[in-house]
Amino acid sequence: MDVDGVFSGGGIKGYALMGAYEVLEEKGITFKRLAGTSAGSIMAAFIAAGYSSKDILTMMNETEISLFLDQRKTFIPFAISKWLFLYWRMGLYQGRALEEWLRKKLADKGIYTFSDLPKDKLRIIASDLSSGKLLVLPDDLDQFGIPKETFPIAKAVRMSCGLPFFFEPVKLRSVSGKNIIVDGGILSNFPIWLFDQENKKKKRPIIGIKLSYKSEEQPKREIKNALSLFEALFSTMKDVHDARYISRRHEKDIIFIPMEEGLTTEFSLSDQEKDALIEKGRLKTKEFLTKWSY
Repeated sequence: MDVDGVFSGGGIKGYALMGAYEVLEEKGITFKRLAGTSAGSIMAAFIAAGYSSKDILTMMNETEISLFLDQRKTFIPFAISKWLFLYWRMGLYQGRALEEWLRKKLADKGIYTFSDLPKDKLRIIASDLSSGKLLVLPDDLDQFGIPKETFPIAKAVRMSCGLPFFFEPVKLRSVSGKNIIVDGGILSNFPIWLFDQENKKKKRPIIGIKLSYKSEEQPKREIKNALSLFEALFSTMKDVHDARYISRRHEKDIIFIPMEEGLTTEFSLSDQEKDALIEKGRLKTKEFLTKWSY
């Protein structure tokens, strides 16, 4: 069965998306169109490129994800230099290692730019801080005078994964100047609205995979210090746009995978912790399919 698929952001918690995809694939569900934000954009891009769930699981098991933490070279101790990087570069890590890894993996399937995919196959969400706008890539590249068909998919995914202060933002240069692009989750962490628009008949069923609780099941956050305050601010900011959009009508098409707070940037997860996230994705997807009707 063909569906349109939406994958939410969630940082390192995105391992759960792999478990969900595995179960959907086993049930014969295929994706006609895909959309994703941050970690979800990685999954969406790999599926669009033709990777199976087994391929992705093998790929991730063979990848040391801590290699994505590419600090800039400096003679200053990191304990000091990290504050300089935060101030001048606006992020602790460059993000180039992640982009290059994405480029290589997509190239293995012969995929480089959006022109290598069927039209409207893949959409990726990013946030333009300079203009204060949500970006749908590649659609919105026209406003920058950038040809959308030849834009690298790895670059678009890297833009969507630019967690503020963690990865350096991408500086998108265009005819009008330079725009600062960061994680799409700031403005829409779960872009199901791309495929399910009010007053428009759906072309096919939609399945969304969201790394969170349902809104009514969301546990109350404990805010005890400045760090937990920042985390709560960022989590609220990520979810508020999509929470207003998701209704009971949409919830029946969404696989909710509840996640603990604080896992987003833990790039040192053990194999057991990764396996637990993948298994949670499997279990929640199996539960969803027992009730889903289309």
